[in-house]
Amino acid sequence: MFTGIVQGVATVAAIDDRAGLRSLTLSFPAGFDGGLEIGASVACDGVCLTVTTRPSPDRATFDVMQQSLGLTTLGTLSVGSALNVERAAKDGAEIGGHPISGHVDCQGTVLAIRQPENNHVLRIGVPASHMRYVFAKGYIAINGASLTVAEAHRREGWFEVWLIPETLRMTSFGAKREGDALNIEIERGTQVVVDTVRDALEERLGALLPALEALLAERGHSLAELGAPGGKPGS
Repeated sequence: MFTGIVQGVATVAAIDDRAGLRSLTLSFPAGFDGGLEIGASVACDGVCLTVTTRPSPDRATFDVMQQSLGLTTLGTLSVGSALNVERAAKDGAEIGGHPISGHVDCQGTVLAIRQPENNHVLRIGVPASHMRYVFAKGYIAINGASLTVAEAHRREGWFEVWLIPETLRMTSFGAKREGDALNIEIERGTQVVVDTVRDALEERLGALLPALEALLAERGHSLAELGAPGGKPGS
């Protein structure tokens, strides 16, 4: 498990591609890898990876299987690419963000960037299959960072997060540009609530469920909002 508090930015030092497998060697920031052993877990841009070798004190190699390469942004990395990294949480660790598994659900895309004074705003598009779990003021993990959703527009398929200078300093978000892909992990508690409500409605309504969904859509809402935290509809 991880806390969603990024501990630094690593860079890709080497890539070794084999059939169905990619080995990434990462170079870590100073002080990050003290006591890091083979078999330990590290969140790399939000993907939980296992240390396979330690080529030098400031580096570690991770094997990434084909499924992970296809689902996440790790398949697009090149030497010199920057990644957010966090070591696995220890028992009793302070959860400064929210519990994160390191299992990415989908990729999002940076649709727009705004820079009001002392802030950095990312508008991110995600597939409809996962947008149903995104609510304003709720948590979401983006490239391993626990962030609060500032605004969510379900009909248009995007949400926004606001980043303070400290977040930009400790992560790779400041280098992201429009069109860049991001790893998204939805908050599990929200997913459980939304799916439970949806399953209950489907069981009770049966064939009437599509009609209810169409009616809600006409009024600017969605079925997912019935499971929103606190019962508050999203935008």
